[in-house]
Parts: sequence; C-alpha cells; structure tokens
Amino acid sequence: MNGTDRPVTDAWIGESLLYVLRERLGLAGAKDGCSQGECGACSVQVDGRLVASCLVPAATTAGSDVRTVEGLAQDGTPSDVQRALAASGAVQCGFCVPGMAMTVHDLLKGNHAPSRLETRKALCGNLCRCSGYRGVLDAVEKVVKDRAEAAEAEAEPVADTPRIPQQAGPADPTAGPVPHDPLSHGPHHEGPGADPRAGGAV
Repeated sequence: MNGTDRPVTDAWIGESLLYVLRERLGLAGAKDGCSQGECGACSVQVDGRLVASCLVPAATTAGSDVRTVEGLAQDGTPSDVQRALAASGAVQCGFCVPGMAMTVHDLLKGNHAPSRLETRKALCGNLCRCSGYRGVLDAVEKVVKDRAEAAEAEAEPVADTPRIPQQAGPADPTAGPVPHDPLSHGPHHEGPGADPRAGGAV
C-alpha cells in the first residue's frame, strides 16, 4: 500500500477495495461517489493499472501494489500534478479531485505530451460538477510544459572551461627596450681587450 506493507486481517471477503481503504486502513482520499464504477472518484492504481476501487474485491488485491492519492506525494510534498491542479483552480469541493489526480498521473505515465482531446478522453470517466474541467486541462498542460523544460535543462551539456597555459604575454611596445642582462649570454669579461659585440674576450 503506497510502498508500505499494510496487512488487513479482519476484512470480510466481500468487502470492496474502496471500503478497505477507507474503513480498514484510514485512507480517505478515494471517495465513494456512485458504487458503480461510473464517477471515477474512487480511482486508484493496482499494480500500475488504474481501477475503480468500488468494483474491485479487496481479497483479489492481496499481494498487489496498491497506490492511492495519498501515495502521490513524496516526503509530504504534493506531486507536480497535485500542485498544478490546485494552482489552476481545478480543486473546488474536492470530492472528485483525488480520482482526477490519479487519472492524470496514469495518463502522463503513458503519454508524456497528450493533446487536449487525449486529455479529455482520459478524463471522460471522471465526473465533476464544480470545476467545468477547464482547470484540469490547464493543469495537465502546465505539468507537461514544466516537465519538458526540466528535461531540456538536464540534457544541456555543460561546456568545459578551456585551460589556458600560464605563460608570459606579448611584450609591451611602449615600455621601451628590455635592459641588457650581462649574465644571459654566458661569460662576459670586461676591460682591455674585450669585444663588446661578442660578449667575451678577444
């Protein structure tokens, strides 16, 4: 259950997954909107597949990986989809939003850049009387844009700064002639008999 073992030992064999989530495990994110699998408010993932938890017998999910809307957050921080839904005004009464968040996560997992039509088709099983769906569509587009920008930023190569050898620069022509170093040309003897042009004795 959301990455943690949550054994349930006192459930009746006929209880739905939705009932066990809410009443046995205290996970109230999934909502009981219709009990017929029509509204999408109870949507969760079982082994990576989106299902209507009101129609799934809890006993059939034993040993499965179940993910609810509570499991979308990481270390207490809402996912990018949850943040986008809140920022776009898609959260009204809040009853259907958990199911929509699960649906959008499922959509973007298989389609990283859905069109508006594809998003509408994915959401056709999620009924909402408050938001009008415009905010949900805007939220999906925001998540797609933000993820694409983040991926592009990570893919940009970091240019290596070329190493410049430490060497003397060109002589400054305005600085005048460099003073002569008598020791730079080998032995130099001064006095009578010395040839200044050869730098040594004659």
